[in-house]
Amino acid sequence: MLLSAGGFAIYRTESNALNLLEPRFGDLSKLENRKKLMKAWLDSKLFHVSGLDASSIEEKVLADVTNGGNFLRTVMEEIACKQGVERWADCTPEHLAHIDRIKQTIPDALIIHIIRDGRDVALSMEKQKWIKPLPWDHHRPFIASAAYWDWIVQKGRRDGPFYGGDYCEVRFEQLVQDPRHVLAVLSEFIEHDLDYDRIQTNGIGSVSEPNTSFANSSFNPVGRWRESLSQTELAQLEGLIGDTLRELEYPLATDHAPNLWGLRNSYRHYFDFKLWLKSKTPAGRFLVTKNLSWL
Repeated sequence: MLLSAGGFAIYRTESNALNLLEPRFGDLSKLENRKKLMKAWLDSKLFHVSGLDASSIEEKVLADVTNGGNFLRTVMEEIACKQGVERWADCTPEHLAHIDRIKQTIPDALIIHIIRDGRDVALSMEKQKWIKPLPWDHHRPFIASAAYWDWIVQKGRRDGPFYGGDYCEVRFEQLVQDPRHVLAVLSEFIEHDLDYDRIQTNGIGSVSEPNTSFANSSFNPVGRWRESLSQTELAQLEGLIGDTLRELEYPLATDHAPNLWGLRNSYRHYFDFKLWLKSKTPAGRFLVTKNLSWL
């Protein structure tokens, strides 16, 4: 929707700059690491959809970049300059777990945190097999997806407000059902005209072709869990993430969900530990290698 509003660089892919690239290639203040990054990046779809000249962007990165945020800004500003626009946006979902690093390396970044009902998110993520369940949950993989939603939403809501007016929360359901109101709020937040009619006319990407994992159904992304989860599955989900759903004012559908706080805490510790390994230790470059599917 931002890209369809006009004035933003058209770059329709996730950069993965902070969650994958920086951990994989290490300290980018070292020239050798920047060379390795550019060798991989220039052979990837991330470069091929950018429209940039390989030698020019490589020269800039090798000369000026010192960290993942700096790399993202350098690439996106070059794309914006080539397209004759002044703004750019990145939509990597996992960057929600890296807000502190984003603000450290891109101090004037604005964070829009879009929150969606965790039951719908769990369904969508489980279909795409994004989150690997713990060994005892292989028979119910939606549990891992729900736990991940709970973890990353809570992390974003803890880290984001620290940056005051640079952080804004949006409810996905309200954006779908009342886009004009939400876009008016976001227009003020980012100081950019987000005219709904122009967005619909331009219709870039998922505005005109919804991005959904439910390819054989009509596009109705709100409350899909009501028809897709059994009562047992719903009770387990709400027993796991019910506290966060209530905190976000999503009504629960079960009266007697089992208390799965112990399982929730296990997943929270698991995700915290993986994030620490990936972002704070040399093990990060090995942990993220298997996720570099864009290479």
